[in-house]
Amino acid sequence: MKLSAFTDRKLVNLNVSSGTKEEVIGRMTDLLSRSKKVTDADSFLNDVLAREELVSTGVGYGVAFPHAKSKAVRDVVFAFGRTTAAVDFGALDGNPVRLVFLIGAPKEQEPSRLYLNLMAHMSFLMKDEGNRELLLSTDSVDDVLGLFDTVK
Repeated sequence: MKLSAFTDRKLVNLNVSSGTKEEVIGRMTDLLSRSKKVTDADSFLNDVLAREELVSTGVGYGVAFPHAKSKAVRDVVFAFGRTTAAVDFGALDGNPVRLVFLIGAPKEQEPSRLYLNLMAHMSFLMKDEGNRELLLSTDSVDDVLGLFDTVK
């Protein structure tokens, strides 16, 4: 699976302003709304924040995967952002987050297999410390997109 098939250059921001978890998710939603796959940014943001209330999507190692299935999303899509400073996401390991993958999927079409497969590939990618370090240090969107496609 090529992760870059579900994003593009305009959905990568290596300088997302930090703030609260909710503020960062809002900024990431603004970024993701650049995609034609998102039809209503406000509705999608509400769905992501509602999902976040259930359990934190901060998975550890400074990474978060906020996500939601939403009527405001036409097809599976994600944005990637690196925050300017660490953000408390209430992560499982207690560490703050700098790497954020905001993932959206359509609610009606139930693309559960694709959606879950995408998240599994992202998780696998982020388990590697070298991959996380590259995402924290690079200033190149091409490096980011290239890394996304190293997962088989």
